[in-house]
Amino acid sequence: MAAESYLAIDLGAESGRAILGSLEKGILSLTELHRFPNPGVRILGGLHWDVLHLFSEMKTGLSKAARHKPVSLGVDTWGVDYALLDRNNGLVSNPYHYRDSRTSGMIDTVTEIVPREEIFELTGLQFMELNTLFQLYSMKDSAALDQADTLLM
Repeated sequence: MAAESYLAIDLGAESGRAILGSLEKGILSLTELHRFPNPGVRILGGLHWDVLHLFSEMKTGLSKAARHKPVSLGVDTWGVDYALLDRNNGLVSNPYHYRDSRTSGMIDTVTEIVPREEIFELTGLQFMELNTLFQLYSMKDSAALDQADTLLM
């Protein structure tokens, strides 16, 4: 009997990949099935993730994995970025890339409203402008937030 296989898709800041894993007799085997570039794209002065490209590349990885019949799939993405969905679960806009400059100065702006100590007590995170809190605050007057019904990490 062949070992069961498991598929992992990892979307990193520079590249993405589909990795097939199997565990047989206590030995973990990993095989890279597909790797692809994942650059941000500049659109209207902002740096965004190219979700259509990512979706296409993930489908390629799934196709390459199909012959192995994986029993599960896990997807790992960026820890701070998100997509906004409308009430019909449609993408409101291309998600911003965490390296976009819109969060420049947001730590000072936000900590004038909520003290650093309180933010740290609630989140436990170090203060970096790329954190989701500062990304969201940078969008506080955005039409995209008005259209959004769901935030998908």
